Amino acid sequence: MATLQSELDNMTPSSLSKRNQDPTSWLPKPSPQYSLESHQNTINCIAFHPVFSSIASGSDDCTIKIWDWEHGELEKTLKGHTRAVSDVDFGGPPGGILLASCSSDLSIRLWNPADGYKNIRNLQGHDHSVSAVRFIPCTNLLASASRDKSLRIWDITTGYCVRTIQGHSGWVRDVCPSFDGNFLLSTGDDMTVRLWNISVISQPENKLIMDGHQHVIECCALAPPTSYQYLARLAGLKHGPLASGAAEFMATGSRDKTIKIWDARGTCIKTLIGHDNWVRAITFHPGGKYLLSVSDDRTLRCWDLSQEGRCKTLTDVHERFITCLRWAPGIVKNAPASYENSSETPPSGDYAKATAKVTGVEFSDVQIRCVIATGGVDRKLRIFAS
Repeated sequence: MATLQSELDNMTPSSLSKRNQDPTSWLPKPSPQYSLESHQNTINCIAFHPVFSSIASGSDDCTIKIWDWEHGELEKTLKGHTRAVSDVDFGGPPGGILLASCSSDLSIRLWNPADGYKNIRNLQGHDHSVSAVRFIPCTNLLASASRDKSLRIWDITTGYCVRTIQGHSGWVRDVCPSFDGNFLLSTGDDMTVRLWNISVISQPENKLIMDGHQHVIECCALAPPTSYQYLARLAGLKHGPLASGAAEFMATGSRDKTIKIWDARGTCIKTLIGHDNWVRAITFHPGGKYLLSVSDDRTLRCWDLSQEGRCKTLTDVHERFITCLRWAPGIVKNAPASYENSSETPPSGDYAKATAKVTGVEFSDVQIRCVIATGGVDRKLRIFAS
């Protein structure tokens, strides 16, 4: 009751206006800015370009579509995969950003946005459907997860697989790299979550194995440092995490309808309960205070990590199951000196964090873009923006 009274006391027009203008507190409103349609089947995945107002979506219709999310327009359709496109991701070095896609056709394709999204390379090696692809920040490497129970790391400049990582006993559904490029988080059908140290590519180390979910785990995410203060309290730490690394906390979403948050020791510090169906995708708010999730129950939920995971729910975000969720990466407000008088674009998102690590730019210099996107079985791409 005291908490509710405090919230009521703070619900003045001026405080609400201030909160709405603060990007660290921004949350999506029920009505999307755009509802984009063109795919002929389920949308499985989405990815924002780290600099421009472009977003890619991949579908069961075997195509990838490039949209302008600021204007709500379809820009291009990419064809090449022969089966469903399961994941897409933008990444690579600043000035050389690529789009990666993977598919049930066992292949990974690289597309060059600077050359009209020309398909420049195909990566072959997985023995079954490729479920997820993610560029590894600070490197020329790409990570992939597959139904063949393995993770693979690829050199995007040569197209060669430089390492195959074995450990999971079932389909690997998702993979997430840390912002410094030293860790990978993976999960899947064996109901385990695994944290890998890949700082030495020739000898990747399985640092943690986490158990606790009661069904297939669909998605995983590493928490940004901005969330450590809130997650440390959930973990019962008085002075924040013991270390300040890139893999202090992580989250997973499962078909058991729950989301679990884990610490660097592999302990589940919180189970978020509320979804009525499979949890399909999760992402941390760049401001650190919230965790967002989407589910087959057609809701988008915003969990307040500063209040023991209290939940704000947006219902009927899509007309059918929601399959994917992404937050637009932030942009560095003060570009490093190396980008002055340069034709290269200042880094953003993971690039911004990597640049912060290398050049000393503070995380607070990364400007949050208040834009998220969702996709679903209803074949619609929905954009929520401030």
